[in-house]
Amino acid sequence: MTPHHPATDHTVVTAGDTARHCATIGASTDPLLGHAIAVDAPVILTNVSSVSVPTCSVKPVTALQKPAQPLHHKQHPHHQSVVTVGKAHFGASETVLVAGPCAAESEAQLLAVAKHLKSLGVKCLRAGAFKPRTSPYAFQGMGAEGVELLGRIGREFDLAIISEVMAVEQIALMEPHVDCLQVGSRNMQNFDLLKALGKTTRPVLLKRGLAATIDEFLNAAEYIMAHGNPNVILCERGIRSFDAATRNVLDIAAVPLLQSRTHLPVVVDPSHATGVRHLVIPAARAAMAVGAHGIMVEAHPMPEKSVSDADQALSFDDLTQLVGELAHLAVAMQQIQNTH
Repeated sequence: MTPHHPATDHTVVTAGDTARHCATIGASTDPLLGHAIAVDAPVILTNVSSVSVPTCSVKPVTALQKPAQPLHHKQHPHHQSVVTVGKAHFGASETVLVAGPCAAESEAQLLAVAKHLKSLGVKCLRAGAFKPRTSPYAFQGMGAEGVELLGRIGREFDLAIISEVMAVEQIALMEPHVDCLQVGSRNMQNFDLLKALGKTTRPVLLKRGLAATIDEFLNAAEYIMAHGNPNVILCERGIRSFDAATRNVLDIAAVPLLQSRTHLPVVVDPSHATGVRHLVIPAARAAMAVGAHGIMVEAHPMPEKSVSDADQALSFDDLTQLVGELAHLAVAMQQIQNTH
């Protein structure tokens, strides 16, 4: 082993308030020296008559101007934004129903869904062309072909299309064909995606994360709004718990809680919240009773053959029943409101 000898030249390390400067003086003859090292405190120099340390320029970080109140903040009890998607108005007096398959599978499937929705007076069709699946081997969606197909079906039947965007580069592809861009629960804190969606002209339906707090949910919406897009719809879709009896737990109290804190419309997805077909309609009734501005459910021509989330998809008969029940509930709720 080569013995260590004191170097005649020195490695100099300094620490400053804004940046740490490292400079090597001369060239050490010892292979263990002669390079800059990082330390947490300044080094006291000895036997050095003069040291010249280069000045490092530090580029300032530009932050968004913080408003006096968060953009999502409810300014007064009657402060309520209305977000328009096609002919549907989220946040207005009427509860908006959104329905459609979990995934766009084929033209025949989407045509059948669109015809049934049109017959029921439903204004928004939901379907995923890009699917974030838990397993990499599961059906991932039709991709760009599915996006274009959804756009054509929407124009043919005059239905607003709501579909999930998973990546920044998908936004430009989807904007010409989709009326509302959905952010799934797994991407609620994909901050680059949220920032990019702040620059789009399309409304954004933001789903609550699997285990997100209310504050985290609202801050995710704030990202979109702070970057220029005020048209955000919040979607409570259930949160994960210890109990596997349902897919998630529908946090029904989140609806009035959110409405007390934000002017953004709040909708509920009882399909993902329960994951069980026969529980979807009761959960949808609860969502409407608690004052949700919209309800989003999955429906399929043949639910048992759905390539994704078959257990929670409603049949066309189920969807017809749901529309009828919600209409009756709307009348009852109006009567209750008239008594106040």
